[in-house]
Formats: sequence, structure tokens, C-alpha cells
Amino acid sequence: MNTSNPTLGAFTNVGIMGANYGNSSTMTVDGTIHKTGILAVLLALAFGFTWIGLSHSEVPPSLPLLVGVVGGFVLAMIICFKPTTAPYLSPLYALVEGFVLASISYFFEQRFPGIAVQTAALTIATVFGMLFAYRTGLIVVNNTFRAVIIGATLTIAVYYLVGMIASFFGLLLPGIGIQGSWLSIGISGVIVVVAAMNLALDFDQIATNAGTAPRYMEWYGAFSLMVTIVWLYLSILRLLADSRSRN
Repeated sequence: MNTSNPTLGAFTNVGIMGANYGNSSTMTVDGTIHKTGILAVLLALAFGFTWIGLSHSEVPPSLPLLVGVVGGFVLAMIICFKPTTAPYLSPLYALVEGFVLASISYFFEQRFPGIAVQTAALTIATVFGMLFAYRTGLIVVNNTFRAVIIGATLTIAVYYLVGMIASFFGLLLPGIGIQGSWLSIGISGVIVVVAAMNLALDFDQIATNAGTAPRYMEWYGAFSLMVTIVWLYLSILRLLADSRSRN
């Protein structure tokens, strides 16, 4: 495994396909970054549209969340199993994720005013900071780095699963939900760090396949980055809510 982002595993299957492609038909890092920007703009537009609807009570709070969760899952599965659909479906994925993030953020905004803007700013700063650190060599992605981050991510995934099962029995594990305890804040902080480090793995996987993977994989790489960025945003949101609930 080169990355703990499961969506990027498709590069293993298509990377060799570009071996006989000309330079104009292969994936590039800059192309992937540009397409990531397009998806980010679409997500932001959907976020803003949903937020306005919620603030004017024109949209039932549960509707965009339900549409986003179900739609996002279905679209992600299709894209993962058939990467050639990424140029067409990844923009739709970005839109429905905008619905999800707006719905969740609006809920927290009612309890912690200003938290949505703060979360967005920290997420953007983290993404550009990690990109700068990777491009300048401040963070070197080697086998040890991969092993640590992948192991940590899998541990978090298992912890989420255990937490979800425990919630069915009325138990709330630290770092799951908003508790305001120092332990919960600490676990939430670790999750944010691991999510941020996953960006470096994603950047490396994209850079490694540039020049060999087909051009459509630029959209797939952008989609995969959006998956990590959405996770990062939600992790930061929970950390801030956890911290502010102590006040």
C-alpha cells in the first residue's frame, strides 16, 4: 500500500496503462491540482447554496445531509470501481459533499457561532501548508512514513467502527461526538494530524503516477484528494467543537 486513502488504490491498476501514451495524453501533477481546484469551487458553491437555504428555513435540515451522504457514497463507489467515470462524476461528488459539509457545519454554527469560518480557514491553511511542505521536501514520504500513517489511519478507522457499534448501546467513546473532555480533545487532535499527514501520501501517490497514468486519472486524483480534504474538514470541525464546549 502506498497510501491509506482507499480511493487512490486505483492507480495500481491503471498506472501501467499510460506507458504507451504520449505526453499530451498522460496525467500531470499541475493538471491534477487544477482539477482539484475546480472540485473545491463546486463544493464551496454547493456549501454556500445549502447554507443560505438552511438559514432562510427554505430547506429541511435533514434533506441536504441525507442527499449528500447517500449520493456521495454511491458516486464514490462508482468512481472507485470505474475510474474512467471520474471526469463526469467527480464534479457531482464535490457538489453533494458540499451539501453534507454545509448541513453539519450549520448545526454546529448554531451552538458555536463562527466555527464554520474558522474550520474552513484552518482546512485551507492545512492543505496549502502540506502541499508546500511536500513540494519543498520538508516532508519526505518514505516507507517508514507510509507505514506509520497508514497504520494510524487504519487504527482510526477501527476506532470509528468500534465507536459506532458502542453508540448503539448508549456508550460514547472519547473523540466520537462532542464531549469536551481533555481525552476527547486529545484524540480529536491526533485524528486531525493523521488526516493532514494523509495529504502528503496522496500528493506522493499522484506525483508518482504523473506521466504514466492516463489523463482522466487527473480527475480521479482530484476526487481522491477531495475525500481526504472532506475528512480533514470534519475532523477539524469536531476538534474545534470539542475545545469550545469546555468554555
